[in-house]
Amino acid sequence: MRVLIVDDEFNNRMLLQKLLAEHGDCDIVVDGREAVDAFLMAHEDSDPYQLICMDIMMPEMTGNQAVVEIRRKERELGIPTPQEAIIIMTSALDSPKEVMKAYFKSGCTDYLVKPITPDMLAAKLKEYKLI
Repeated sequence: MRVLIVDDEFNNRMLLQKLLAEHGDCDIVVDGREAVDAFLMAHEDSDPYQLICMDIMMPEMTGNQAVVEIRRKERELGIPTPQEAIIIMTSALDSPKEVMKAYFKSGCTDYLVKPITPDMLAAKLKEYKLI
């Protein structure tokens, strides 16, 4: 599995990398703009990400904005819905409004509230048949 970790906080990036490294190759970027660029480069290299873990509150481009852009690029590339990247928002924001915004306005696949535990993440990976 190829994973993209997107978070502006160093500790969060390192935690996710530690939890996911045993399951695949992890790339790390620090904001939404870099996430979109990494997504496009992966497709140009014919080695797309199966999983993207995306923080919401980031400089340059928020996670929600990045997900909208990634989903738009997937449509432009002709990627069918079942083959889209699994995008899990990883955020400290846990209000129902933020969760609904991430799902219905942005198009994420799932949502995990920080702090993320190994069990929480493993359950999601199993749910989406990534492990």
